[in-house]
Parts: sequence; structure tokens; C-alpha cells
Amino acid sequence: MTTKTLTTSEAVKVIYDVLAEVAPEVDASEIDKAVDLTEQLDLDSMDYLHWLVGINAATGIEIPDRDASRFLTIDGASQYLVEASTAG
Repeated sequence: MTTKTLTTSEAVKVIYDVLAEVAPEVDASEIDKAVDLTEQLDLDSMDYLHWLVGINAATGIEIPDRDASRFLTIDGASQYLVEASTAG
């Protein structure tokens, strides 16, 4: 569990930082936050899994398999991280 409550902007920064590690060729300014990342960026399942693991490592927030679909978009991922970081 994370020790820090995340704001939306902090969550988005973590998401983009980890995405840059997994897919360094991606230009973050061209990403539509509301569109499925796997389609937009042509991420394969291993890239997607590495991205989720990286977000977990960066935030300490567990992402159960049942919630992985919330990470298909930047908007969904950031909302999940904010909610999870404030859950008590």
C-alpha cells in the first residue's frame, strides 16, 4: 500500500514516467488520455504487464487482475491510483 496520497497530476506523472520506461519511443504529448492505450500505442500484453508492474513499484499500490482493465486509459489509471491512494 502506498504511504502517500496521490493527486490526479501526481498520478498522471507516475503513469507517464513508467510508460516512458516501458515504451521510450512514445511521445506523451500525442496520447489521448481517454483512448485505450493498447490500441493507441500498439502495446503488446507484455508491455502492458510491465507498465502495471512499474506503476505498482512506483506507487506501492496493488493492482489486482480484476482491476487491470481500469488501466486501459490514462484517465482510468489516474482515477484508480487517486482512489486507491486515499482508501483507508
